[in-house]
Amino acid sequence: MSITSALVLFSVIWFMTFLIVLPIRVRTQGDLGDIVPGTHAGAPEHHYLKRKAWITTGVSVVLWCVIAGIILSGWITVDDINLLKVMPPLE
Repeated sequence: MSITSALVLFSVIWFMTFLIVLPIRVRTQGDLGDIVPGTHAGAPEHHYLKRKAWITTGVSVVLWCVIAGIILSGWITVDDINLLKVMPPLE
């Protein structure tokens, strides 16, 4: 795995994890009963974005280490996921 592949893999894992973590523990204006005129009731009042970014980074590092280890060890290869036999075998 090249450096570019490792960075792309980490970026994909980070953003997917961030999109999962983002709606957790969101306190909306509707929940608190303090809706600012002109805004939606579902607008976040307390979003804790910095904490969520750090949590996402920690989880992403662990997931990246596991996935990169599986890729680098050769435990799962492209031939293993070539179910329709559309890719030529690697030699």
